[in-house]
Amino acid sequence: MPDIVALGELLVDFVHKDNNEYGYPIMHANPGGAPCNFLCAAASCGASTAFIGKVGDDAFGHLLIKTLKEHHIDTSGVSVDPEVFTTLAFVTLDESGDRNFSFARKPGADTMLTVENLRYSLLRNTKVFHFGTLSMTDEPARTATREAVRIARESGALITFDPNYRAPLWKDEGEAAEQILWGVKHADVVKISEEEIKLLLNEAPEEGARRLVEKFGVKLVLATMGKKGVFFANKNASGLVFAFTHLPTVDTTGAGDIFGGSAVYKLLETGKKPEELTCEELTEVCRFANAMAGISTTRSGGIPSVPTRAEAEALLKEQSI
Repeated sequence: MPDIVALGELLVDFVHKDNNEYGYPIMHANPGGAPCNFLCAAASCGASTAFIGKVGDDAFGHLLIKTLKEHHIDTSGVSVDPEVFTTLAFVTLDESGDRNFSFARKPGADTMLTVENLRYSLLRNTKVFHFGTLSMTDEPARTATREAVRIARESGALITFDPNYRAPLWKDEGEAAEQILWGVKHADVVKISEEEIKLLLNEAPEEGARRLVEKFGVKLVLATMGKKGVFFANKNASGLVFAFTHLPTVDTTGAGDIFGGSAVYKLLETGKKPEELTCEELTEVCRFANAMAGISTTRSGGIPSVPTRAEAEALLKEQSI
C-alpha cells in the first residue's frame, strides 16, 4: 500500500508561452493539479503514492491517467466520468513568472467526485493522506473530501493539508476562509502560503504559523513565502529557511506543491512525529524541499518540472561548498 495518498484535482494547465499576431496567448499544455504535483514530487524522491480523483472520459482525462502511471502513481482511485469534461486551467504569467489563473470548470470532472467514488482500501492503509480546498469548492466533491479525511484519520494516517487558494473558484473570500479553516482544524501538517495566512488570520507568516500551532492545534506548519523562503513552526521550534534565489525563474506553476510533496517525503524519512522534530531537523526538511521547488521554477509546468531527488541533493551540496 502507498506511503502517501492524495485526493483532489487532476487537470491540464495551459500555460501562456507567447502571443500571436492578434495579441491572443499561445498556450502550452501540461499535466497538473496541486495534489498530483505534490504526489509526483514525493514519488520522484522515492515514496510510493496513490491518487483519488475524477477525470472526464475524454482525450485529456485518459492522457492524464497515463501521465500519473508514468510517474509511478497508483491510479486505481481515479474515476472516469462520461458525463463531465476534464477540468482545464489557463495560466498566464507576468514578467516575474508569477501566475494568474482562469478555469474551465462549470462543472469540471474533479468537482463531481462522490463518496461512492472513494477507494476505501487506499484511505485505510496509507501512512499520509493529503488534501486541499479545490476539492471543497463545490458539491459533491466537498462531502467526498470530508469523508476521505475522516476515514484516513480514523485509520491512523498523518493528515496533511495545503489550502491552494484560487480566488476565481470561490464565490467570495469568506467561503474560502471557512473551508480553509475546516482543513486546518482537521490536519496534522499544514503547508500554507503567505497569501493564505493573510486571508485566514490577517497576520504575517511568522505570527500566523505560530498561531496555527498554538491556537488551532496544528502539529507542524510550513508557511511558504516565495523567494523569501519558508517559515516553519511546531511546538519545539520555529525558524526561517531561505529559498535558492540565484536560480533563474521561468515558471512558478506547481512550486508550492512540489515543496509540499518533497517536505512530506522528508518528514516520513525522519521516522518521527512532526511535532517532535527539532529545529535542525526541520531546517534540513525545508532546505531539501526548497531545493526541489527552486529547481522546478527553472522549468515550465507543474508535473513536468518536478526534479529528481539527486538533482536536489546536488544543489544542496553545491550550496554547502
